[in-house]
Amino acid sequence: MIFVVGSSRSGTTMMGRILGRHASVFTFHELHFFEQLWSPTEAGQRLDRQAAEKLLAKLLCVQRDGYLTQGDPARFSQEAAQVLDEARTSDAPAQTALEVFRLFLHYEATRRGAPRPCDQTPRNVLYGQEILDAYPEAQVIHMVRDARDVLLSQKRKWRRHFLGGTRIPLREALRARLNYHPLTISMLWQASVQHGGQVAAHQRVCTVRFEDLVADPAATVQRVCAFLGLAWDPGMLAVPRIGSSNQPDEPDATGIDTARAGRWSQGGLSRTERYLCQRVNAALLGTHGYPRDAVRPNPVALAGSLAVWPLQVGTALAINVGRMRNIRETLRRRLTRTRSA
Repeated sequence: MIFVVGSSRSGTTMMGRILGRHASVFTFHELHFFEQLWSPTEAGQRLDRQAAEKLLAKLLCVQRDGYLTQGDPARFSQEAAQVLDEARTSDAPAQTALEVFRLFLHYEATRRGAPRPCDQTPRNVLYGQEILDAYPEAQVIHMVRDARDVLLSQKRKWRRHFLGGTRIPLREALRARLNYHPLTISMLWQASVQHGGQVAAHQRVCTVRFEDLVADPAATVQRVCAFLGLAWDPGMLAVPRIGSSNQPDEPDATGIDTARAGRWSQGGLSRTERYLCQRVNAALLGTHGYPRDAVRPNPVALAGSLAVWPLQVGTALAINVGRMRNIRETLRRRLTRTRSA
């Protein structure tokens, strides 16, 4: 099992696509199992047959329809029941939600002719320790990208619908716009990188900087393949140039776009946005080799940004509360500094 994790807009999707081009790997859409369909408080709870079937049907629906366009999971109930029946007679009984998730990953990957499932949901970085504990066979690729490039990408994320992401509903573009505030995004980056750092020394975790990936794709992916025990295939780098928040998709062009690193330094962020990002993440930027930019904010703009922040947080919470299995636990992981800070 492979998990590609990291702060949103840190290159997790790109790495997932790269790995998915290997004959042994099937990369899933973003599944959002951890946080939305499972909570650490439920780790040891056993599921009855109905609950297990409902969870498996939901996962099948998210994968087959897409996370943002999923329909009625009941359409997959019969298939889920069959998969659970087959598992009952095998050596992999599905009893807890974590075991159902493992069953789902291997079932779907096997259907696609690949023995290695790869989940590339970025937010799983907040559950790195749980993943390593629950799945002894799991390996984690932790993607890290300059917080200021992440901030710029998040600021423009709402534009994805108009840059080629036509399957992204307009409501999701609006959600992305309302979710944005430089302080919130900076804190989310901090939480993601800190949680990744807590498991970075684990032998089943490999940290990859986005900037290294785009600067030397072959060497970086060869290192990742060696970590995962996969044979290096140069064809893995022939990924379509899609998914950027800064430019239109180029589905007919393939390869890693080296211009995707350091875009923040070319404009797009105000002095206040850069200041807040660097103020929140000064230590972590230095830890990962990102030099700080000498910038002074506009005092009026800074005061205004801080004044509207509570309103933005309340709005973001209101429009996202339905996506949290355990609100208190989710907020604690996303916005609280870890002990390693």
